[in-house]
Amino acid sequence: MQTDTDVLTTPDLSWRENALCAQAGPEFFFPAPGSSTRQAKQLCGACEGRLACLEYALTHDERFGVWGGLSEKERGRLKRRSR
Repeated sequence: MQTDTDVLTTPDLSWRENALCAQAGPEFFFPAPGSSTRQAKQLCGACEGRLACLEYALTHDERFGVWGGLSEKERGRLKRRSR
Protein backbone atom coordinates (compact mmCIF):
# COMPACT_ATOMS: atom_id res chain seq x y z
CA MET A 1 0.00 0.00 0.00
CA GLN A 2 1.40 3.38 -1.00
CA THR A 3 0.85 6.41 1.22
CA ASP A 4 1.09 10.11 0.42
CA THR A 5 4.50 10.26 2.07
CA ASP A 6 5.81 7.59 -0.31
CA VAL A 7 5.16 9.73 -3.38
CA LEU A 8 7.65 12.41 -4.32
CA THR A 9 5.91 15.61 -5.21
CA THR A 10 7.31 18.37 -7.34
CA PRO A 11 6.83 21.93 -6.16
CA ASP A 12 4.33 24.14 -7.94
CA LEU A 13 6.46 26.37 -10.13
CA SER A 14 3.64 27.89 -12.16
CA TRP A 15 4.49 31.31 -10.69
CA ARG A 16 7.62 31.28 -12.88
CA GLU A 17 5.55 31.47 -16.07
CA ASN A 18 4.66 35.13 -15.50
CA ALA A 19 7.59 36.09 -13.27
CA LEU A 20 9.22 39.35 -14.21
CA CYS A 21 12.66 37.91 -13.47
CA ALA A 22 12.33 35.76 -16.60
CA GLN A 23 12.70 38.98 -18.59
CA ALA A 24 16.00 39.93 -16.94
CA GLY A 25 19.33 38.14 -16.94
CA PRO A 26 20.47 36.04 -13.99
CA GLU A 27 23.22 38.54 -13.14
CA PHE A 28 20.43 40.94 -12.22
CA PHE A 29 19.27 38.63 -9.40
CA PHE A 30 22.66 37.10 -8.61
CA PRO A 31 24.90 40.18 -8.52
CA ALA A 32 28.60 40.09 -7.73
CA PRO A 33 29.41 40.28 -4.01
CA GLY A 34 29.09 43.84 -2.77
CA SER A 35 26.91 44.92 -5.71
CA SER A 36 23.53 46.52 -5.24
CA THR A 37 20.36 44.42 -5.20
CA ARG A 38 18.12 47.49 -5.32
CA GLN A 39 17.01 47.14 -8.95
CA ALA A 40 16.24 43.43 -8.57
CA LYS A 41 14.18 44.14 -5.46
CA GLN A 42 12.26 46.85 -7.30
CA LEU A 43 11.41 44.42 -10.09
CA CYS A 44 10.36 41.81 -7.54
CA GLY A 45 8.09 44.36 -5.87
CA ALA A 46 6.10 44.68 -9.09
CA CYS A 47 5.89 40.92 -9.72
CA GLU A 48 2.69 39.00 -9.05
CA GLY A 49 4.70 35.87 -8.27
CA ARG A 50 6.80 37.50 -5.55
CA LEU A 51 5.27 35.70 -2.57
CA ALA A 52 5.33 32.29 -4.25
CA CYS A 53 8.96 32.93 -5.22
CA LEU A 54 9.87 33.86 -1.66
CA GLU A 55 8.07 30.81 -0.30
CA TYR A 56 9.96 28.61 -2.76
CA ALA A 57 13.31 30.13 -1.74
CA LEU A 58 12.61 29.68 1.96
CA THR A 59 11.33 26.13 1.55
CA HIS A 60 14.26 25.08 -0.64
CA ASP A 61 16.91 26.95 1.35
CA GLU A 62 18.07 29.06 -1.59
CA ARG A 63 21.21 30.67 -0.25
CA PHE A 64 22.20 32.98 -3.07
CA GLY A 65 20.59 35.78 -5.02
CA VAL A 66 17.43 37.81 -4.70
CA TRP A 67 14.27 35.70 -4.36
CA GLY A 68 10.84 37.16 -3.69
CA GLY A 69 12.34 40.59 -3.19
CA LEU A 70 14.73 39.57 -0.40
CA SER A 71 18.49 39.10 -0.41
CA GLU A 72 20.27 36.12 1.16
CA LYS A 73 20.79 38.02 4.41
CA GLU A 74 17.18 39.19 4.56
CA ARG A 75 15.87 35.66 3.99
CA GLY A 76 18.19 34.38 6.70
CA ARG A 77 16.87 36.94 9.17
CA LEU A 78 13.29 36.07 8.21
CA LYS A 79 13.93 32.36 8.79
CA ARG A 80 15.56 33.00 12.18
CA ARG A 81 12.63 35.17 13.32
CA SER A 82 10.08 32.55 12.31
CA ARG A 83 11.65 29.77 14.41
